Amino acid sequence: MKAITASKMFIFIIAVFTMGLMVGCAGMEKGPDYRGPYAYYPPALVDADRSLDEARTAGKDKACPAEFNTAKDMVDKAYQVYLACHTQEAIDMANEAMGKIKALCPAVKQSAIKEEEPVVIVVAEPKAQEKVVELASERKEKVVVLALEDVHFNFDKSTLTNEAQAILKKDLQILQDNPKAKVLIAGYTSASGTAEYNMKLSERRANAVKDYLVAEGIITPDRLSEIGYGKTDPAMYEATPKDLYSKAAKANMRVLFTIVVK
Repeated sequence: MKAITASKMFIFIIAVFTMGLMVGCAGMEKGPDYRGPYAYYPPALVDADRSLDEARTAGKDKACPAEFNTAKDMVDKAYQVYLACHTQEAIDMANEAMGKIKALCPAVKQSAIKEEEPVVIVVAEPKAQEKVVELASERKEKVVVLALEDVHFNFDKSTLTNEAQAILKKDLQILQDNPKAKVLIAGYTSASGTAEYNMKLSERRANAVKDYLVAEGIITPDRLSEIGYGKTDPAMYEATPKDLYSKAAKANMRVLFTIVVK
């Protein structure tokens, strides 16, 4: 009799636990894998992530990088606020971020551009070069294309390798040839480790690159800004984060350059 009673009690506990999970996930939506540690989040946060992906696919992260990164930071912050158990505040922040994402890179009216002045546009491409493009107005405009090569780091390190220093010397020459260009230096990490530790590591990597560029004495600090993104927005998805030296992990241990024009 006691055995039967214990069995019934176990089944009851399992049923209550299952119902708790169902209620807890009601109205929630599965988020991106890299957003852990939870699988489900309020829909506003997941929608904000989708909006970011759509903007990135549309090339808005290159067309207006400063505004894109501001919106991305707000989405990341919304997840942090949610994980701190401030659900409504996180939802409000995600909705505000979506408004910023929708407003990215508004179309420029042709009437606002003076006919006699060429428009200089700075973007990132594989090679530094100049080319002429023809617009619908049949005006030819000079497009300056800058390519700053990204640098990578060893696992859990923010020290520049010899290869990284050689790449940065080439980048310095490009910046010297384009004195009006300003650069956002963004640090990233692989998926291994806690979010807090990786955020600090990514910031150290970004600062190491900035310190090296300034120490060379060719460009001034006011042309450079830095930020760390930790293990968010990886270059490649890491199927097995415990594999510290996988191709994906090495690709994510990096610092990226974004050209900013003001």
